[in-house]
Amino acid sequence: MPSPFPGMDPYLESPAQWPDFHHELITSCRGVIADRLPDNYVARINELVLKIEPELEPRRKVMGPDVLVGRRYSDLTRPASVGPSTVADLEPVTIANIVHLDSHREGFIEIYRMPGYELVTVLELLSTDKTGDGRGQYVAKRETLLEQRVNMIELDLIRAGTRLQLSRSLPPADYYALISRGDRRPDCQVYHWTVRHPLPVLPVPLKSPDGDIQVGLADAFSTAYQRGRYDKIIHYDESPPPPSFAAEDADWVVQVAQAAVRS
Repeated sequence: MPSPFPGMDPYLESPAQWPDFHHELITSCRGVIADRLPDNYVARINELVLKIEPELEPRRKVMGPDVLVGRRYSDLTRPASVGPSTVADLEPVTIANIVHLDSHREGFIEIYRMPGYELVTVLELLSTDKTGDGRGQYVAKRETLLEQRVNMIELDLIRAGTRLQLSRSLPPADYYALISRGDRRPDCQVYHWTVRHPLPVLPVPLKSPDGDIQVGLADAFSTAYQRGRYDKIIHYDESPPPPSFAAEDADWVVQVAQAAVRS
């Protein structure tokens, strides 16, 4: 069954659903893009491996005395010497090793022009990690691409977390697509829509003199939703994941979800 929502399904923003849906949508977008590319272009899926620091116990603040009175070690009774046949009476402290940082993989799409295999456009689907360690790594990658003449498309279908920052505030909306063309820096085209609207058709810029191709997000979304069988997994009888919608949309979202349950 298709999603009950006309555009983005807010229930897919849940951390329990989004990682899987992220993979499905990236794969579907690549398929839609590849079907529309000229013969001298290819679209490939690549991965960014984010290394996230494990969350350790917070350190306790150690309070020391203003004045310390004591004796030198030599003044104390020395422990008995430990000879070759003596076993030291020590008790170990068990502390978990950190073998490596936690890995989190996020797919994105790269479009190349042949025959020189020149990187032309990158399409990113932003993740739920907009405030953690992964955000810093993504921003660093983003800045590197923006310094080049590479086209960037950034889809932000997650309402939670911190939005990407431009020279001024983004227009009010639930979801965004930012298109930054390599030959028009620093200008950025900002597409924005609410949960009530269908997903838009977006231009995907290629290398001049080749024109844009038009990619319907709704087609990619529908394919991803049905392949993932999210209608069997999502509990539409529960509240959508935070943050809360605007007052005029909150009741509408609940009504759509309840209608899906009844059907």
